[in-house]
Amino acid sequence: MPPLHDRLADLSHEEVKRYSRHVIMPEVGIEGQRRLKASNILLIGTGGLGSPLALYLAAAGIGRIGLVDYDVVDFTNLQRQVIHGVSTVGVSKLDSAEKRMLDLNPDIEIVKYNEPLTSDNAIRIFSEDWDIVIDGTDNFPTRYLVNDACVKLGIPNVYGSIYRFEGQLSVFHAEEGPCYRCMFPEPPPPGLVPSCAEGGVLGILPGTIGTMQATEAIKLLLGIGDSMIGRMMLYDALEMSFQTIKVRKDPNCPVCSIRKNEVELIDYEQFCGMPAHDHSEFSAVEDTDEMEIKSVTVHDVQKALANGADIIVVDVRDPHEWDISVIDGTLRIPKPDIQQAKNGIQAGRKLWEETILKDIPKDKTLYVHCRSGKRSADSIAFLSEVGYDLDKMYNVEGGILAWSDEIDPEMPKY
Repeated sequence: MPPLHDRLADLSHEEVKRYSRHVIMPEVGIEGQRRLKASNILLIGTGGLGSPLALYLAAAGIGRIGLVDYDVVDFTNLQRQVIHGVSTVGVSKLDSAEKRMLDLNPDIEIVKYNEPLTSDNAIRIFSEDWDIVIDGTDNFPTRYLVNDACVKLGIPNVYGSIYRFEGQLSVFHAEEGPCYRCMFPEPPPPGLVPSCAEGGVLGILPGTIGTMQATEAIKLLLGIGDSMIGRMMLYDALEMSFQTIKVRKDPNCPVCSIRKNEVELIDYEQFCGMPAHDHSEFSAVEDTDEMEIKSVTVHDVQKALANGADIIVVDVRDPHEWDISVIDGTLRIPKPDIQQAKNGIQAGRKLWEETILKDIPKDKTLYVHCRSGKRSADSIAFLSEVGYDLDKMYNVEGGILAWSDEIDPEMPKY
C-alpha cells in the first residue's frame, strides 16, 4: 500500500466547507484533511465502542472505513449502541451502521465484512490496505486475535475496553512500542472476568472510550500530539478519574519479540477458554473446562415444578437481578458466593457445613439457572469440585431469558 502522502487527493469546495472547523486549525489544515480523506481505517465491531467510533470517523472524513460485524440489532443494544435505533432492530448491524454513517457523510466509502472475525479470515481482511485497525470488541479471544494479526502485518491497533463503570485505552504498535501481549501475555482464567452481558455497562461509558479511540486514530493519521503507544489510560466514571500507566515492550513477548512472518494465528477460543463472540445473553455454554454438563430446557423446569418433582431450582444471578425477575420457588444463591465457598473449602479454611452451600443439599437433583446459561454452568462446575454429583446437576438452557421467551412473556427481560 502506498504511503499516505502518495494517496492525497484534492478536497472539493463542498468538502472544504464541511470540514471548515478542521482546516482552520493549523494542526490539521487542508493538508491534514486530505490525509484523512486518503486514509483507511478498519473497525472491528459496530456495537458499544463501535457506535461512537463509526460516527466520529465518518464525520471526520476518513475516506474509507471497514466494518467487521455479523450481529443484528437487538432492543437491548440501544442503551449504549447509539448508531442504531428502534427502526433498525432486527436489521444487520452493518447495514444499520452504514445507513447512519452515509447519512452523516455521503462522501466516505464503507466496506462491510458480514462475518465473525476468526483466525481463518483475519489476515485476508486486515491485508486489504488498512492504515489502522481499531478494536471495538468485548471479548478476550478477539482482542488477542486482533493484536496478533496487527503485529504480523505491522498495523497499529487502537485498543479500548469497557466494563460497568471502568474503561481502558491504549495504542498497541509493535513497530514503535509494545503490543497487547506485552501487557497481557496470558488471558485471565475463564469465568474470572464477567462479560458486559453478565456484569452490565454504563450506557455512556462506550461513548467516552470510543470517542477517545477515534481521537487516537486521528492523531496517528495526522502525526500530531502524543499517542498512547507505550501507555494505557484507566478511566473510572464513578470517580471521574483518569490514570495513565506506562506499558513497556516485553523483550520476551511471545508475539512481538519474534519475526513477523513467524507469528501464527492460533485457536483463540481455546487459548482463552471462552467463546469469541459475546452472545451469552441468548445461548448457554455446552461445557466448562471440558466438563460435560447436562442441561434441561425451561419447559422441563416448568413441568418439574408443576408436578412437584423432588428437585431444587437454584438461581445463581446477583441479588439486584432478582429484583427484576424471578421464577417462583427458586433457591437464590449468587455465583460469587458459591465460588467463594468452594475456594474456602478447597483451601481447608472451612467445612461444607460452615458455608452457604449447606443450603444446597447434595442428595437432591439441582436445576441451576442464571440469566442465560453461562454463570449457571460455572456454578455447576464449582459445586462438582466440592462433592456434588455432576449427574444430579442440570444447566437450564437459556436461563431466565428463555423462561421469559417461552414460558412467561410478561416477565421483564434485561
